[in-house]
Amino acid sequence: MLVPSRRRALGDFLRSRRNRLTPAQVGIAPGGRRRAPGLRREEIAQLAGVSVTWYTWLEQGRDITASHQVLESLARELQLSAAERRHLFSLAGTSADAPSGHQGPPTPALHAMIESLDPNPAYLLDAEWNLVAWNRAEAGLIGDPAKYPVPERNLLRLVFTEPRMRTLLRDWSGQARNLLAQYRADIATRIGDPVVAEFVAALRRDSTDFTMWWEDQPVAEFTSNRRVFDHPEVGELTFDYVKLAAMDQRGHKLFVCMPADAATAAKLPTLVSNC
Repeated sequence: MLVPSRRRALGDFLRSRRNRLTPAQVGIAPGGRRRAPGLRREEIAQLAGVSVTWYTWLEQGRDITASHQVLESLARELQLSAAERRHLFSLAGTSADAPSGHQGPPTPALHAMIESLDPNPAYLLDAEWNLVAWNRAEAGLIGDPAKYPVPERNLLRLVFTEPRMRTLLRDWSGQARNLLAQYRADIATRIGDPVVAEFVAALRRDSTDFTMWWEDQPVAEFTSNRRVFDHPEVGELTFDYVKLAAMDQRGHKLFVCMPADAATAAKLPTLVSNC
């Protein structure tokens, strides 16, 4: 538990770094006249994936705890230097050290590797299950994630809220429930993390199936399972999914879809060319 003076110092530091940013620096339209310099609290909260109330309490020095993941998100969105990041973690009473690996967007080399896997569909998920990189084959298989706003490029969100997925993915209910169970196991150590809490709350609002199955509390580890797709252009496709840890990209997971039969393999070039 942080002493009040440390909490106040943390809030003052966050406020100072928020006030030095401009909307243009974070890709926000300036809008009308602003009464104070810098970004608004609600803007930083949205960028970092936390609630406005929670972030306001943090700046006010209230007795709340910020997880390592949230501190990383704040450091990124506030565009802190390496020294400022260490200072932020020190004020929050935790170590800035983390498991080894690159933090942030996928490296160019990783992007190139994923693209080189064509015509086998491949994609990269971050710790939040956001689709952060994919190749043409994956875009041809499920639709190009780039057509969605960045906050909506989440695998679980697409599976549960995109109507097309229900006809594209054979045995949608079984596959969707299994993905939910894997996600619950994946975030078990982050219960209480506001980023996770807000994501789950949003999906519960948007999907009755997610709400129903979430309350059953299924948990499952990933296994190299088989998925069958009924693609509207190339027909039936059957894949065995392989999961790899991106060792130089902390918290990220690479998935490669390997054709399970000769018929699927023969259709993959068409899948890529149609993208």
